[in-house]
Amino acid sequence: MLPRPASLTHRGALPAVGELRPILAMTARHFRHDMQRVAVPHVEAQLVVRFGPTIPGGLDIHAMGVRPTVQRKFIRGGQHAVLARLQPGTYERALGISASELTGRMVPLEDLWTRATVQALQEQLASAADANAACGLLDAAVSTYAARNSAARAASPLLHVALEQLQVSGVTQTARTLGISERQLRRILHDALGIGPKTFSRLMRFEHAVRAAQSAREVNWSNIAVDAGYYDQAHLIADFHAIAGNTPRMLMTELMQS
Repeated sequence: MLPRPASLTHRGALPAVGELRPILAMTARHFRHDMQRVAVPHVEAQLVVRFGPTIPGGLDIHAMGVRPTVQRKFIRGGQHAVLARLQPGTYERALGISASELTGRMVPLEDLWTRATVQALQEQLASAADANAACGLLDAAVSTYAARNSAARAASPLLHVALEQLQVSGVTQTARTLGISERQLRRILHDALGIGPKTFSRLMRFEHAVRAAQSAREVNWSNIAVDAGYYDQAHLIADFHAIAGNTPRMLMTELMQS
């Protein structure tokens, strides 16, 4: 049962819509002891596979939509988990559910795929030699399902340009750059991610700030605020309170313990 944890996380340049593979990044974790897990929100939906003696049947698989706040959950020691972040614009094709229907929810995969398909995947995952093998099996299963789901709606060809532009510009300027209305921009993101452009930008700023603080030898919140796209440090602190329910310093302490 996944004797070795692995971290396979990778985020590269966004490809064209026609080239999209469903899984953007994968991470495997081993929770050796009982702990409080603190999860920073991402702008992508995820597939979560859990292994462990405290899980009914020893294994379960859930699809998890975007959650706009930090999540805290008690995890029993001995669990392993594989988390796959899905490429924006592929949720309906890869999962059989729209992004808006999935937002804020955690749905068992057997409620989305056929029971036989999920059982076959569970059997394969249960016999996986290690975390890397489990990641490969999940990637293959999701890619196969997406390739066969020809009825799913395609994402807007403007989606990934919009996502990149929103990381450097506001909503109004992004809409102007793309030659569309703000209402059309909101629809493009809502259809593909289940959230609007303002929420997307806010979560990306927050993730940028958290990653910068985690990698810094000495944390300078004023510099991090500017680099992440906040107006000032007060703006950053307000967002941390709203998203994490805590100060930046206290959240970083939580994440270190987690």
